[in-house]
Amino acid sequence: MAKKTIQRFLPDPNKIRHHKSLRVFGRLLHDANLWHLNRRSARGAFAIGLFFAFIPVPFQMVLAAAAAIILRVNLPISVALVWITNPLTMPPIFYASYLVGTLVLNQPEQHFAFEASWAWFIESLSTIGPAFLVGSLVCASIASIIGYFGIDFIWRRSVRRAWLMRNN
Repeated sequence: MAKKTIQRFLPDPNKIRHHKSLRVFGRLLHDANLWHLNRRSARGAFAIGLFFAFIPVPFQMVLAAAAAIILRVNLPISVALVWITNPLTMPPIFYASYLVGTLVLNQPEQHFAFEASWAWFIESLSTIGPAFLVGSLVCASIASIIGYFGIDFIWRRSVRRAWLMRNN
């Protein structure tokens, strides 16, 4: 059940192999283990994808793909889960990460107004940057752990239910 549900949402492997930002991996993308869907590859892929979704860097897909290749887990899941932080969800997720960072560092919340300028970016690195980066790492780690064990639990439960149905 879990395998069929996940496969329904997976993108086509050929699309991923030929995606322009992933061409840098070349022949590494032809490893069959990157495309198999089993409990080990799914839980690892969820952990990687969720981790990099919360990391505020450009090219999150490339980083998730590199980690999936190194750890030999399902590449499409890793890459797809990065899109949890998309242009619509990024502001609230990253603001929540900033709030977590202020709690972890025990700093007061600083009020700021976003400006699309290089000067604002450089200035914010010293003011809100540390709390934002620490909060992002904490949120990424927590999401990764929850994703790993959550998928493992769902997968085991699905297999157990299938066995029970088969025995009845």
